[in-house]
Amino acid sequence: VLQRYGLVLLWLLMIALFGVLVPGQVSGPDALKAVLGQQTPLVFLGLALVCTMAVGEFDLSFASIFGLAATTVPALVVLHGWSFPAAAAAAVVVAAVIGAINAVLVVLVGINSVIVTLGIGSVAGGAAYWISKETSVSGMDSALSAIALDRFLGLPLLFWYGAILVAAFAYMMGATPLGRHILFVGSNREVARLAGIPVTKVRMGAYLTSALICGVGGVVIAAGLGGFDPATAETNLMPTFASVFLGTVVVVPGRFNPIGMFIAVYFLLTGVFGLQLLGLAGWVTNVFYGIALVLAVTVSFLLQRRVRG
Repeated sequence: VLQRYGLVLLWLLMIALFGVLVPGQVSGPDALKAVLGQQTPLVFLGLALVCTMAVGEFDLSFASIFGLAATTVPALVVLHGWSFPAAAAAAVVVAAVIGAINAVLVVLVGINSVIVTLGIGSVAGGAAYWISKETSVSGMDSALSAIALDRFLGLPLLFWYGAILVAAFAYMMGATPLGRHILFVGSNREVARLAGIPVTKVRMGAYLTSALICGVGGVVIAAGLGGFDPATAETNLMPTFASVFLGTVVVVPGRFNPIGMFIAVYFLLTGVFGLQLLGLAGWVTNVFYGIALVLAVTVSFLLQRRVRG
């Protein structure tokens, strides 16, 4: 139990510690609600990364795909007069096309995934600057923010979208044949192929699903913000990797899993929120995420080596 849920215990201890260090400024429940209510794309991006990491792929383009989708929506609506539904659909299609390019080059052509996704991510980032005319685009109808910011049980809909997606993916990976295929492919592709699993389709599907999640996440975030600054997309890269690797030490130790990632996202956001309450920000946040990533990768590596015997 401690191995599976030790991070949850550490999360509660962190909240208690910040409560002692910052007495009287914010209560525990209020702090937790503030953390869970943050308008962050990390759950969407973490789930997108889990899709590829679970099948043994490495993707460096997800943050740029998200940024391009989030920039496409306000750029088309504000700068070109499109309706929001049309702009949202275009953003998701653009994300899917980039995911398909990743899948073809990595899976069918056989180019190294790090090289491909790094290059494609750079192209997507450049395209976001181009479509936004190298500026932050805002000015969408404020009523659209209800898509992300309307409250249910005291938390914004953005939180519930992420929770529902995570629950659906957790069920798929843990209780369906597709989920078992993903785990087999991620563990050993050759053995999976010999067992009759369509390895190529599973790997390509992972890239496409990842890109679609980034596209949908970009649309929701852009609606909530009323616009988007393409320069902020890459700031999500480090926190997402830290969350995904840290998620492998909880719930299903040694494996990339959606629920572990979900817990890790809010564990890290709690740490950042606490540091901000203590008056620490800027470089401290980067150091915190960097240390979390290194520790998470180290522990994940040790756990995976233990699981594989």
